[in-house]
Amino acid sequence: MFGYRPDGRKLRDIDPIQRIIPHIMRHRHDSMIFLTVDLPCEPFDEFIKKESAAGNGEYDYMHIIIAGLVRIIANYPRLNRFVMNGRLFKRNAISISFVVRKGMSAEAPDTTVKLEFTGHETLAEVRDKINAVIEANSHLDADNGTDKIARLITFTPNVVIAMLLGFIKFLDRHGMLPKAIINLSPFHTTAFITNMKSIKSPSIYHHVYDFGTTGMFFSMGKESMVPVVVGNQVVPGKRLPFKIVTDERFCDGFYFSSALRVLRKYYAHPGVLKEPLEELADDVTVIDRHSFKKSNRGE
Repeated sequence: MFGYRPDGRKLRDIDPIQRIIPHIMRHRHDSMIFLTVDLPCEPFDEFIKKESAAGNGEYDYMHIIIAGLVRIIANYPRLNRFVMNGRLFKRNAISISFVVRKGMSAEAPDTTVKLEFTGHETLAEVRDKINAVIEANSHLDADNGTDKIARLITFTPNVVIAMLLGFIKFLDRHGMLPKAIINLSPFHTTAFITNMKSIKSPSIYHHVYDFGTTGMFFSMGKESMVPVVVGNQVVPGKRLPFKIVTDERFCDGFYFSSALRVLRKYYAHPGVLKEPLEELADDVTVIDRHSFKKSNRGE
């Protein structure tokens, strides 16, 4: 409450323009920006083939995409900020949410999962975490905490659902939503990613949710062959459509574009993600609850 939350710390020393922007654009649907990046598939395919031949396990595009996002967020921590109730916060952990489908039939239900990372993880560690959560949630009888909360809320009449969600949003705005609920909520996350490639569909621009703290949404679609200029020649190239929707309020364009350039380098050379990140960058402009109390006591 009063600027304190269980999932983040309030930012201070913010540029005046950045501080006022959340009051001009009060909702994420007011502040969404859209970007398309076509990623070369050849580095992905070569890396996957090489690691499989070397006996280092099987990788897929989703593993590399998420590992790259975790690494870039660790190196560019302003990407891990969020806006709530007109204030900017630094998130306490890196988290990625995505949907797991319980079967490939049209009738199969979906569930949404969230993985937390420290930022130090290697590509293999990210892969193993993803595989484990997919395995645990891809069965028809799988039932995670998110499913249980959703079932509990929707067990009530429609008018009560609206009242409950309204109350949850109120608690969230004022920093009173219990940490246990935030930990289970896939909407309180650094980024959401959807793998449209897995269902052979084009990528989409997906909105960022006004509920929760999601600031970025990434969509990877079905790859395709496109004309590519190499030197003085036009040759066929395999490209992965990668679409991004982000809340512009928590991070300036120069910082985001700088991070995106490095992210593209990770995807052009996935092997660099095999090594752990030893030292994390820090978003230091935060108000620490303990030091804030001490300063108010004159200590």
